[in-house]
Amino acid sequence: MTRPPPRLIDSFLGLYDELARNLRRRTGDGARAEDAVQDTYLRLLDVESSQEIRDRRAFIYRVAGNLAIDAARRDQRGAGDGEPPPSIPDPSPGPEQRALAHERLQQLDRALRELPPNARLALLLFRVDGLSHAQIARRLAVSESMVAKYIGQAMRHCRNRLPAP
Repeated sequence: MTRPPPRLIDSFLGLYDELARNLRRRTGDGARAEDAVQDTYLRLLDVESSQEIRDRRAFIYRVAGNLAIDAARRDQRGAGDGEPPPSIPDPSPGPEQRALAHERLQQLDRALRELPPNARLALLLFRVDGLSHAQIARRLAVSESMVAKYIGQAMRHCRNRLPAP
């Protein structure tokens, strides 16, 4: 193992307390910060003496910061205890739920196709497009009470044609 440039180790020793405070603030954990500082020293011992480092302070802080991040990621993954990381359930429906939903959609489509045109259009304009009874009445050239009857008729028809969920 080659010895690191003495100036790099001297710089590290001069920055030790400042570096430890900075890592404590970043990690929120004094023990983790001390570990990262010690790991930084060991990593600096591995630096080849032939490497030219223009800004020793920045280099030391970068090494320490990267080691602290690596340690935090290891802790999050639970690498230290050999347990796999906790699984996050997939909120999307599974194949069975998708198949049931597709079948239900086909049943609804068949029920809507069985409706008279004005009742189907009134229901779709109300439920899908969000139009008011007055807007639907103007569009279909009927009274608002007729629109209410169309929607009621369509709802009853669909409820009778579709099995309960």
